[in-house]
Amino acid sequence: MPDRERCPECDVPEVEMLGKVTRRRFVQAASAGAAAMALPRVLRAEDSAADAKAPESLVKKLYDSLSEKQKEEICFTWDYTDDRKVLRTHVSNNWQITAVKSCGLGTEFYTRDQKDMIEAWFWGLYNKDWHDRIRKQLQDDAQGYGKQQTIAIFGKPGSEKFEMVMTGRHLTIRCDGNTTEHVAFGGPIFYGHAASGFTEKIGHPDNIFWPQAVKANELYKMLDGKQREAALLEKMPSESAVAFKGKEKISGLPVSEMSKDQREHLQGVLKLLVEPYRLSDQQEVTKCLEAQGGLDQVRLSFFREGDLGNDGIWDVWRLEGPSFVWHFRGTPHVHVWVNVADDPSVATNAKG
Repeated sequence: MPDRERCPECDVPEVEMLGKVTRRRFVQAASAGAAAMALPRVLRAEDSAADAKAPESLVKKLYDSLSEKQKEEICFTWDYTDDRKVLRTHVSNNWQITAVKSCGLGTEFYTRDQKDMIEAWFWGLYNKDWHDRIRKQLQDDAQGYGKQQTIAIFGKPGSEKFEMVMTGRHLTIRCDGNTTEHVAFGGPIFYGHAASGFTEKIGHPDNIFWPQAVKANELYKMLDGKQREAALLEKMPSESAVAFKGKEKISGLPVSEMSKDQREHLQGVLKLLVEPYRLSDQQEVTKCLEAQGGLDQVRLSFFREGDLGNDGIWDVWRLEGPSFVWHFRGTPHVHVWVNVADDPSVATNAKG
C-alpha cells in the first residue's frame, strides 16, 4: 500500500458497524416514528429559496424512496443504543455507522437516484467554495467520495426529530433539520486529512485544513510573554476528549484576557474553522457560543507535545469553553474533533 494511504490508527475502522441490524429494531423505528409524528421543521431563512434542494428535504425524499429491506439496514430509532452507545451521537476518527460491505455508497444497495440524492445531500452540507478541497481530502484518505462511506437515518424525516449521519475515514458529518435541540451540526463531528502519509512533513504540505492551524499560530505570535505562559501547555489531552466541562476548570489562556486586536484575530480563527460548512451550521455554532457567554468564556491552548519537527509552530491546539470544544491535532497528520452546544448538560458520546 502506498505510504500516502497508510495510517495505523485510521486504516482499521474502530468498528465496521456499531451493532447488528435486526428486523425487530426496524419495527421499533417505524412505530417510534409514527408515534412522534409532527409538522416538519421550517427551514432557516437562508435555505428557504433552495428548499427543494436543501439537505433536509433530500433526507425526507431519500427516506420515502427506501424499500422496507433498505430501511431494515440503515434506519434506526432516534436514540437507538448499541454496545452501550447512542449510535446517533457517536463520533470517531474512522468508523462505519452501518455495514460498508453490504450497504456502502459504492455498493448496489442503493438505486442510482438514491445515490444521486445522497451525494447532493453530502455536498449541500458544505460551503461551495470548499467542494474542491473536500474532494481532495476524500481522494487522499478514502479513494474518493462514495468508496468507503456509509450512512444511517435516525427517527422519521418529516417528523419532530430526525437526523442523517455519514461516516468514514476522517469523516463524521450530520444533518438534522435543526430538530436536535441545543447542539450545532446535529452533534459531535470529525474531520481530518492525511495529505502526504501517516506522518506528514513539517508544514503539512497540501493539507486542506492546515491553514486553520497557521491562523491560530499567528495569534500565538501576537501574545505577550505572560499570555504565552498561560496558553502553552506541555502535555496534550487525548484528542477524542471533547466532552463538555461546564463549570469545571478549563486550561489555557482566557480569551477575556486578550487585547482587542488579539480577540479580533481569534474571531478570524473561528471564522476559518466554520468556513467549510454551510451557512446555517456556521450560524448555529455562533448561536451556541453566544448562549454560553461568547468567546469571553473560551480558553485557547497550544501544546508543546506533538510539535512536529520541534519548530515552535504548534501542531496541536484547542479552543474550549463550557460547551464548546474544537480540538485540532496536527501530528502526525490532521485530526479535528468538534463538539458544540448551547448548554454543557447536553449528552453526547464525545469522550471525556
